[in-house]
Amino acid sequence: MGKGDKKTKRGKIANKSYGARRPKKVKKIQVVATKKKSIKKKK
Repeated sequence: MGKGDKKTKRGKIANKSYGARRPKKVKKIQVVATKKKSIKKKK
């Protein structure tokens, strides 16, 4: 259970690999908020 163990996070870092124990960071996509135009009703 250390740097040589491929199933642990420390082993993944030492082996320079990714998996369930060390997932790759996903870039978050920025959502641009848009204003909705309000429609005024005539009385």
